[in-house]
Amino acid sequence: MAIRITRVYTRTGDQGTTRLVGGQETPKDHPRIEAYGTIDELNSVMGLARTAVSKKAAQFPELKKLEDILTRISHELFNLGSELATLPADLHPQQPRVTQEMVDRLEREMDEMNERLPHLKSFVLPGGDWPEAFLHQARTVCRRAERQMAAMLRAGEIEPVMMRYVNRLSDACFVWGRWAALTGGEREFLWDPSRVTPE
Repeated sequence: MAIRITRVYTRTGDQGTTRLVGGQETPKDHPRIEAYGTIDELNSVMGLARTAVSKKAAQFPELKKLEDILTRISHELFNLGSELATLPADLHPQQPRVTQEMVDRLEREMDEMNERLPHLKSFVLPGGDWPEAFLHQARTVCRRAERQMAAMLRAGEIEPVMMRYVNRLSDACFVWGRWAALTGGEREFLWDPSRVTPE
């Protein structure tokens, strides 16, 4: 696909509408717009996570592996956003799309990293160092995208593989956060339901 951006502002959104890839004028609060807007938000958080991982990789070189994965994911999320911004009838044969191979790769990477992680006996609290914190945030934004896409899936407006990808990606963010903590020498904070905050 040829991409040409000549001007940032277009004024087409001043009345609360935007255009899909096929040119259809659509309200900005339409479920399809909400979905690809959330994917865009997710990609921004992934960028924060990748930046944090990159900085820490100077001290812990094994984290470069995760930095490379997150770079790939950012490209894949752009592809997903493009697909969500296009009605099925307008998809171009050469338009980049989410594939089952991408889902399978996420599963392989999760399995490989998960083998090193200690078994959990409680839920992990968000936080830790910056890489883990941003990956926890990415996980929750990814879950929101999932919820928004669920209705579209039921209505047959998106391909099932798109939902599988987002579902797997949210799981991957959880595993990556744990792996980043272990690899970067950070402790995990686990939920203790009996803990009482001291006065």
